Amino acid sequence: MISKLPKWVEYGAFVLAMTAGCVNGIGLLGFEHQAISHLSGTATLIGTDIINNNPVKFVHLMGVLAGFFGGAFLSGVVLKDGTLILGRRYDFLLIIEALLLVAAIYPMQQGAAYGLYFAAAACGIQNALVTSYSGAIVRTTHITGIITDLGLMFGALMRGHPLNQRKLVLFCVIVAGFILGSTISAIIFPMMGAYSFAAPAFICVALAGVYRVHMWRQRIVPKA
Repeated sequence: MISKLPKWVEYGAFVLAMTAGCVNGIGLLGFEHQAISHLSGTATLIGTDIINNNPVKFVHLMGVLAGFFGGAFLSGVVLKDGTLILGRRYDFLLIIEALLLVAAIYPMQQGAAYGLYFAAAACGIQNALVTSYSGAIVRTTHITGIITDLGLMFGALMRGHPLNQRKLVLFCVIVAGFILGSTISAIIFPMMGAYSFAAPAFICVALAGVYRVHMWRQRIVPKA
């Protein structure tokens, strides 16, 4: 059950959501004003551009979608599934995510839209890292599902069902982390521009290091 999960789950979810919020904020503040960490708006624009006959923008949006898909695909290759299990190579994927974010800096500096594809791939990796544990579906790169679940939980509470406080805390932590990351992006982007991607990249590397140290202390052997 989710109530029996260790406390580090909330800490990890908060940091990952903060990273995604920061990346998405940088994308929205950049020259393309493009959402990166989720695809609902991107898919909508793809549909409208089919009718509006804007092939250049259509290809760009398909590139963002393909980048996100590619990142999730890589996670699927590296990991057996999306269920949280200590010992899996989350640290390796976090390093790849960081490298993709760093790779996005130069093209974004030059005004080249393909830098966004690297950032989208980084978000795809992160979103696929941990998709479920103890019956809870968790996404750290967007909060639409989280807000939906919170609404369902409080609706059920009004009908007399007990409130799962651990799940409530987890979801609130993710929302807070995403908003904080977006706030950070608004602070650093005017000063650093495309170099702002270095901040979430650093967080990914630091989180990978913490995870590796934790495995070493628990004497957990890395596995697929």
